[in-house]
Amino acid sequence: MKLSDLDYPLPKKLIAQRPLARRDASRLLVVDRSSDSLVDRSFSDIPDYFNEGDVLVLNDTKVFPARIIGKKKKTDGKIDLLLLRPYSKPVLGDPDEMMSAAEAEEFATRKIWRCLIQPSLKEGQEIVFDEENAEAVFLKRDHEGIPLVEFKNVGDVTAFAHRRGTMPLPPYIKREADRTDEETYQTIFAEKEGAVAAPTAGLHFTKELLDKIRKKGVEILMVTLHVGEGTFKPIEDLEKHKMHSEIFELSQTAAEKINQARKDKRKIWAVGTTTLRVLETCVQDKKLVAGQGETDLFIQEPFEFEAADHLVTNFHLPKTTLLLLVSAFMGEDLRKKAYQHAIAQKYRFYSYGDAMLIL
Repeated sequence: MKLSDLDYPLPKKLIAQRPLARRDASRLLVVDRSSDSLVDRSFSDIPDYFNEGDVLVLNDTKVFPARIIGKKKKTDGKIDLLLLRPYSKPVLGDPDEMMSAAEAEEFATRKIWRCLIQPSLKEGQEIVFDEENAEAVFLKRDHEGIPLVEFKNVGDVTAFAHRRGTMPLPPYIKREADRTDEETYQTIFAEKEGAVAAPTAGLHFTKELLDKIRKKGVEILMVTLHVGEGTFKPIEDLEKHKMHSEIFELSQTAAEKINQARKDKRKIWAVGTTTLRVLETCVQDKKLVAGQGETDLFIQEPFEFEAADHLVTNFHLPKTTLLLLVSAFMGEDLRKKAYQHAIAQKYRFYSYGDAMLIL
Protein backbone atom coordinates (compact mmCIF):
# COMPACT_ATOMS: atom_id res chain seq x y z
CA MET A 1 0.00 0.00 0.00
CA LYS A 2 1.16 3.53 -0.80
CA LEU A 3 0.39 6.58 1.32
CA SER A 4 -1.59 7.99 -1.61
CA ASP A 5 -4.03 5.06 -1.21
CA LEU A 6 -5.08 6.60 2.11
CA ASP A 7 -5.99 9.91 0.53
CA TYR A 8 -9.37 10.91 -0.86
CA PRO A 9 -11.09 14.16 -1.90
CA LEU A 10 -13.79 15.30 0.52
CA PRO A 11 -16.01 18.36 0.02
CA LYS A 12 -15.71 20.57 3.11
CA LYS A 13 -19.49 20.77 3.36
CA LEU A 14 -19.56 17.07 4.31
CA ILE A 15 -17.49 17.65 7.47
CA ALA A 16 -20.06 17.73 10.27
CA GLN A 17 -19.70 20.84 12.41
CA ARG A 18 -22.44 19.97 14.89
CA PRO A 19 -24.18 16.77 15.96
CA LEU A 20 -27.70 15.88 14.96
CA ALA A 21 -30.47 16.61 17.45
CA ARG A 22 -30.83 12.88 18.17
CA ARG A 23 -27.76 10.67 18.45
CA ASP A 24 -29.18 7.60 16.72
CA ALA A 25 -30.65 9.63 13.83
CA SER A 26 -27.31 9.53 12.04
CA ARG A 27 -26.97 7.43 8.91
CA LEU A 28 -25.36 3.99 8.92
CA LEU A 29 -23.53 2.52 5.96
CA VAL A 30 -23.63 -1.26 6.36
CA VAL A 31 -20.70 -2.97 4.63
CA ASP A 32 -20.83 -6.75 4.20
CA ARG A 33 -17.34 -8.13 3.59
CA SER A 34 -18.66 -11.52 2.49
CA SER A 35 -20.59 -10.06 -0.46
CA ASP A 36 -18.83 -6.68 -0.95
CA SER A 37 -22.27 -5.10 -0.63
CA LEU A 38 -23.23 -1.67 0.71
CA VAL A 39 -26.60 -0.84 2.29
CA ASP A 40 -27.79 2.58 3.48
CA ARG A 41 -29.58 2.46 6.84
CA SER A 42 -30.21 4.63 9.88
CA PHE A 43 -28.12 4.06 13.01
CA SER A 44 -31.34 3.40 14.89
CA ASP A 45 -31.64 0.23 12.77
CA ILE A 46 -28.43 -1.31 14.11
CA PRO A 47 -30.20 -3.73 16.53
CA ASP A 48 -31.45 -5.59 13.43
CA TYR A 49 -27.94 -6.92 12.87
CA PHE A 50 -27.41 -8.44 16.33
CA ASN A 51 -28.10 -12.03 17.29
CA GLU A 52 -28.70 -13.55 20.69
CA GLY A 53 -25.40 -14.30 22.41
CA ASP A 54 -23.42 -11.58 20.61
CA VAL A 55 -21.07 -9.40 22.68
CA LEU A 56 -20.92 -5.62 22.18
CA VAL A 57 -17.73 -3.96 23.44
CA LEU A 58 -17.67 -0.21 24.14
CA ASN A 59 -14.95 2.23 25.21
CA ASP A 60 -15.95 3.96 28.46
CA THR A 61 -13.29 6.68 28.37
CA LYS A 62 -14.46 10.20 29.23
CA VAL A 63 -13.25 13.42 27.62
CA PHE A 64 -12.22 16.13 30.06
CA PRO A 65 -12.23 19.92 29.35
CA ALA A 66 -8.57 19.88 28.39
CA ARG A 67 -8.34 23.13 26.43
CA ILE A 68 -7.28 26.10 28.57
CA ILE A 69 -6.62 29.65 27.37
CA GLY A 70 -3.91 31.71 29.07
CA LYS A 71 -1.63 34.63 28.28
CA LYS A 72 2.12 35.17 28.07
CA LYS A 73 3.14 36.73 31.37
CA LYS A 74 4.91 39.75 29.93
CA THR A 75 3.18 40.40 26.61
CA ASP A 76 -0.43 39.26 27.23
CA GLY A 77 -0.27 37.29 23.96
CA LYS A 78 -2.90 34.52 23.82
CA ILE A 79 -1.69 31.01 24.64
CA ASP A 80 -3.79 27.95 23.82
CA LEU A 81 -2.97 24.93 25.99
CA LEU A 82 -4.23 21.40 25.43
CA LEU A 83 -3.64 19.23 28.50
CA LEU A 84 -2.70 15.69 27.55
CA ARG A 85 -1.80 13.89 30.76
CA PRO A 86 0.42 14.25 33.84
CA TYR A 87 4.10 13.66 33.18
CA SER A 88 5.74 10.89 35.17
CA LYS A 89 8.87 8.80 35.07
CA PRO A 90 9.19 7.41 31.53
CA VAL A 91 9.10 3.65 31.21
CA LEU A 92 10.30 3.71 27.61
CA GLY A 93 12.13 6.31 25.58
CA ASP A 94 15.34 8.27 25.70
CA PRO A 95 17.57 7.04 28.56
CA ASP A 96 18.40 10.68 29.31
CA GLU A 97 14.78 11.09 30.41
CA MET A 98 14.92 8.32 33.01
CA MET A 99 15.00 9.36 36.67
CA SER A 100 16.29 7.86 39.85
CA ALA A 101 13.72 6.80 42.45
CA ALA A 102 14.48 9.92 44.53
CA GLU A 103 14.11 12.19 41.51
CA ALA A 104 10.86 10.52 40.53
CA GLU A 105 9.44 10.99 44.04
CA GLU A 106 10.37 14.68 44.01
CA PHE A 107 9.06 15.05 40.48
CA ALA A 108 5.69 13.58 41.42
CA THR A 109 5.07 16.45 43.86
CA ARG A 110 5.31 18.94 41.00
CA LYS A 111 2.29 19.56 38.77
CA ILE A 112 3.94 18.86 35.42
CA TRP A 113 1.79 17.96 32.43
CA ARG A 114 2.40 16.99 28.85
CA CYS A 115 0.63 19.65 26.78
CA LEU A 116 0.28 21.00 23.29
CA ILE A 117 0.95 24.74 23.08
CA GLN A 118 -0.11 27.26 20.45
CA PRO A 119 1.80 29.36 19.60
CA SER A 120 5.08 27.73 20.61
CA LEU A 121 7.09 29.14 23.51
CA LYS A 122 10.72 29.30 24.50
CA GLU A 123 11.92 27.29 27.48
CA GLY A 124 11.26 29.20 30.68
CA GLN A 125 8.47 31.35 29.29
CA GLU A 126 5.60 31.84 31.73
CA ILE A 127 1.84 31.68 31.23
CA VAL A 128 -0.75 33.40 33.42
CA PHE A 129 -4.47 32.75 33.78
CA ASP A 130 -7.46 34.77 34.94
CA GLU A 131 -7.50 33.09 38.32
CA GLU A 132 -5.50 34.99 40.92
CA ASN A 133 -1.86 33.80 41.08
CA ALA A 134 -2.48 30.86 38.76
CA GLU A 135 0.40 30.43 36.34
CA ALA A 136 2.47 27.91 34.44
CA VAL A 137 5.91 27.69 32.89
CA PHE A 138 7.10 25.84 29.79
CA LEU A 139 9.99 23.66 30.98
CA LYS A 140 11.17 21.73 27.90
CA ARG A 141 10.08 19.00 25.50
CA ASP A 142 10.11 15.35 26.54
CA HIS A 143 11.71 12.47 24.63
CA GLU A 144 8.75 12.40 22.22
CA GLY A 145 8.92 16.13 21.55
CA ILE A 146 5.83 16.94 23.63
CA PRO A 147 6.04 20.20 25.66
CA LEU A 148 6.21 19.85 29.45
CA VAL A 149 4.39 22.54 31.43
CA GLU A 150 4.56 23.02 35.19
CA PHE A 151 1.50 24.55 36.87
CA LYS A 152 1.74 26.67 40.01
CA ASN A 153 -0.89 28.01 42.42
CA VAL A 154 -3.69 26.05 40.75
CA GLY A 155 -4.22 23.23 43.26
CA ASP A 156 -5.30 20.10 41.40
CA VAL A 157 -4.68 20.59 37.67
CA THR A 158 -7.64 18.46 36.59
CA ALA A 159 -9.95 20.47 38.86
CA PHE A 160 -8.44 23.63 37.40
CA ALA A 161 -9.28 22.35 33.91
CA HIS A 162 -12.87 21.73 34.96
CA ARG A 163 -13.09 25.34 36.19
CA ARG A 164 -11.27 27.03 33.32
CA GLY A 165 -11.21 24.59 30.41
CA THR A 166 -13.46 23.79 27.48
CA MET A 167 -14.04 20.61 25.48
CA PRO A 168 -11.15 20.06 23.04
CA LEU A 169 -13.01 19.82 19.75
CA PRO A 170 -11.05 18.43 16.79
CA PRO A 171 -9.31 20.95 14.49
CA TYR A 172 -11.66 20.27 11.57
CA ILE A 173 -14.61 21.61 13.58
CA LYS A 174 -14.31 25.28 12.74
CA ARG A 175 -16.02 26.83 15.73
CA GLU A 176 -15.45 27.32 19.43
CA ALA A 177 -16.78 24.70 21.81
CA ASP A 178 -19.94 25.69 23.66
CA ARG A 179 -21.91 24.26 26.56
CA THR A 180 -23.83 21.84 24.34
CA ASP A 181 -20.57 20.09 23.43
CA GLU A 182 -20.06 19.18 27.09
CA GLU A 183 -22.87 16.68 26.59
CA THR A 184 -22.82 15.87 22.88
CA TYR A 185 -19.03 15.31 22.58
CA GLN A 186 -19.29 12.57 25.18
CA THR A 187 -20.72 9.06 24.94
CA ILE A 188 -23.65 8.28 27.24
CA PHE A 189 -21.56 5.53 28.87
CA ALA A 190 -18.45 7.67 29.44
CA GLU A 191 -17.11 6.98 32.92
CA LYS A 192 -13.32 7.02 33.22
CA GLU A 193 -11.91 10.48 32.60
CA GLY A 194 -8.68 10.90 30.68
CA ALA A 195 -9.33 11.36 26.94
CA VAL A 196 -8.69 14.51 24.91
CA ALA A 197 -10.86 13.27 22.04
CA ALA A 198 -14.09 11.29 22.07
CA PRO A 199 -14.34 7.67 20.87
CA THR A 200 -16.72 8.95 18.23
CA ALA A 201 -18.28 5.68 17.04
CA GLY A 202 -19.86 5.45 20.48
CA LEU A 203 -21.54 8.86 20.20
CA HIS A 204 -24.41 7.36 18.18
CA PHE A 205 -25.70 5.12 20.95
CA THR A 206 -28.63 6.14 23.15
CA LYS A 207 -29.89 4.49 26.32
CA GLU A 208 -32.97 3.29 24.43
CA LEU A 209 -30.87 1.80 21.65
CA LEU A 210 -28.64 -0.07 24.11
CA ASP A 211 -31.75 -1.36 25.88
CA LYS A 212 -33.07 -2.74 22.56
CA ILE A 213 -29.74 -4.46 21.95
CA ARG A 214 -29.74 -6.00 25.43
CA LYS A 215 -33.28 -7.30 24.91
CA LYS A 216 -32.00 -9.29 21.94
CA GLY A 217 -29.80 -11.24 24.34
CA VAL A 218 -26.60 -9.28 23.67
CA GLU A 219 -24.06 -8.78 26.45
CA ILE A 220 -22.50 -5.31 26.67
CA LEU A 221 -18.96 -5.00 28.02
CA MET A 222 -16.58 -2.08 28.58
CA VAL A 223 -12.91 -1.49 27.90
CA THR A 224 -10.99 1.76 28.36
CA LEU A 225 -8.68 3.58 26.00
CA HIS A 226 -7.96 7.24 26.68
CA VAL A 227 -7.86 8.77 23.22
CA GLY A 228 -4.79 10.99 22.80
CA GLU A 229 -3.74 13.83 20.55
CA GLY A 230 -2.06 11.47 18.10
CA THR A 231 -5.41 10.22 16.84
CA PHE A 232 -5.59 13.17 14.41
CA LYS A 233 -1.93 13.12 13.40
CA PRO A 234 -1.48 12.44 9.67
CA ILE A 235 0.96 9.81 8.42
CA GLU A 236 3.84 11.39 6.51
CA ASP A 237 5.82 8.22 5.79
CA LEU A 238 4.21 4.78 6.11
CA GLU A 239 7.49 2.97 6.72
CA LYS A 240 8.82 5.43 9.30
CA HIS A 241 5.60 6.38 11.08
CA LYS A 242 5.79 6.01 14.88
CA MET A 243 2.43 5.10 16.38
CA HIS A 244 1.36 7.25 19.34
CA SER A 245 0.77 5.49 22.65
CA GLU A 246 -2.48 5.63 24.61
CA ILE A 247 -3.46 4.39 28.07
CA PHE A 248 -5.75 1.34 28.08
CA GLU A 249 -7.38 -1.16 30.42
CA LEU A 250 -9.08 -4.53 29.84
CA SER A 251 -10.60 -6.05 32.96
CA GLN A 252 -10.32 -9.71 33.90
CA THR A 253 -14.11 -10.06 33.74
CA ALA A 254 -14.35 -8.62 30.22
CA ALA A 255 -11.44 -10.76 28.99
CA GLU A 256 -12.98 -13.96 30.37
CA LYS A 257 -16.43 -13.22 28.92
CA ILE A 258 -15.04 -12.42 25.47
CA ASN A 259 -12.88 -15.54 25.51
CA GLN A 260 -15.91 -17.66 26.40
CA ALA A 261 -17.97 -16.03 23.65
CA ARG A 262 -15.28 -16.79 21.10
CA LYS A 263 -15.05 -20.37 22.34
CA ASP A 264 -18.83 -20.63 21.83
CA LYS A 265 -18.46 -19.13 18.32
CA ARG A 266 -20.53 -16.09 19.25
CA LYS A 267 -19.84 -12.77 17.51
CA ILE A 268 -17.81 -9.96 19.06
CA TRP A 269 -18.68 -6.39 18.09
CA ALA A 270 -16.07 -3.66 18.62
CA VAL A 271 -17.39 -0.10 18.73
CA GLY A 272 -14.66 2.15 17.40
CA THR A 273 -11.05 1.77 16.39
CA THR A 274 -10.08 2.52 20.00
CA THR A 275 -11.97 -0.50 21.32
CA LEU A 276 -10.54 -2.70 18.59
CA ARG A 277 -6.98 -1.59 19.42
CA VAL A 278 -7.48 -2.51 23.08
CA LEU A 279 -8.77 -5.96 22.20
CA GLU A 280 -6.04 -6.72 19.69
CA THR A 281 -3.37 -5.38 22.07
CA CYS A 282 -4.47 -7.94 24.66
CA VAL A 283 -4.42 -11.02 22.39
CA GLN A 284 -1.88 -13.61 23.49
CA ASP A 285 -1.85 -17.14 22.08
CA LYS A 286 -5.30 -16.68 20.52
CA LYS A 287 -6.87 -15.53 23.82
CA LEU A 288 -7.48 -12.18 25.48
CA VAL A 289 -5.40 -11.48 28.57
CA ALA A 290 -6.52 -8.78 30.99
CA GLY A 291 -4.15 -5.89 31.46
CA GLN A 292 -3.55 -2.17 31.63
CA GLY A 293 -0.81 0.18 30.55
CA GLU A 294 0.03 1.88 27.27
CA THR A 295 -0.49 0.57 23.77
CA ASP A 296 1.18 1.74 20.60
CA LEU A 297 -0.18 -1.10 18.47
CA PHE A 298 0.05 0.00 14.82
CA ILE A 299 -2.51 -1.93 12.76
CA GLN A 300 -2.06 -2.05 9.00
CA GLU A 301 -2.33 -4.63 6.25
CA PRO A 302 -1.54 -7.46 6.48
CA PHE A 303 -2.96 -7.97 9.99
CA GLU A 304 -4.71 -11.02 11.42
CA PHE A 305 -7.62 -9.79 13.54
CA GLU A 306 -8.36 -12.24 16.33
CA ALA A 307 -10.50 -10.35 18.84
CA ALA A 308 -13.53 -8.98 16.95
CA ASP A 309 -15.86 -10.03 14.16
CA HIS A 310 -17.66 -6.76 13.44
CA LEU A 311 -16.62 -3.11 13.70
CA VAL A 312 -18.73 0.01 14.18
CA THR A 313 -16.78 3.10 13.17
CA ASN A 314 -17.10 6.65 11.91
CA PHE A 315 -15.57 7.98 8.69
CA HIS A 316 -11.94 8.97 9.22
CA LEU A 317 -9.47 11.60 8.06
CA PRO A 318 -7.25 10.83 5.06
CA LYS A 319 -3.70 9.55 5.68
CA THR A 320 -4.33 8.62 9.32
CA THR A 321 -3.71 5.48 11.36
CA LEU A 322 -7.47 5.20 11.93
CA LEU A 323 -8.16 4.95 8.21
CA LEU A 324 -5.29 2.49 7.88
CA LEU A 325 -6.80 0.28 10.60
CA VAL A 326 -10.22 0.33 8.91
CA SER A 327 -8.61 -0.55 5.58
CA ALA A 328 -6.88 -3.50 7.22
CA PHE A 329 -10.17 -4.70 8.74
CA MET A 330 -12.29 -4.53 5.59
CA GLY A 331 -9.75 -4.57 2.78
CA GLU A 332 -8.45 -1.54 0.91
CA ASP A 333 -10.56 -1.99 -2.22
CA LEU A 334 -13.80 -2.33 -0.25
CA ARG A 335 -12.85 0.62 1.96
CA LYS A 336 -12.37 2.81 -1.12
CA LYS A 337 -15.70 1.64 -2.51
CA ALA A 338 -17.46 2.43 0.77
CA TYR A 339 -15.93 5.90 1.09
CA GLN A 340 -16.71 6.77 -2.53
CA HIS A 341 -20.31 5.70 -1.91
CA ALA A 342 -20.53 7.72 1.31
CA ILE A 343 -19.26 10.86 -0.42
CA ALA A 344 -21.59 10.39 -3.38
CA GLN A 345 -24.55 9.91 -1.02
CA LYS A 346 -23.50 12.94 1.05
CA TYR A 347 -22.87 11.19 4.33
CA ARG A 348 -21.62 13.43 7.14
CA PHE A 349 -17.96 12.85 8.01
CA TYR A 350 -15.72 12.73 11.08
CA SER A 351 -16.47 13.14 14.80
CA TYR A 352 -20.02 14.48 14.64
CA GLY A 353 -20.76 12.64 11.40
CA ASP A 354 -22.38 9.37 10.34
CA ALA A 355 -21.24 5.81 10.96
CA MET A 356 -20.29 2.60 9.20
CA LEU A 357 -20.96 -1.00 10.27
CA ILE A 358 -18.50 -3.53 8.89
CA LEU A 359 -19.89 -7.06 8.97
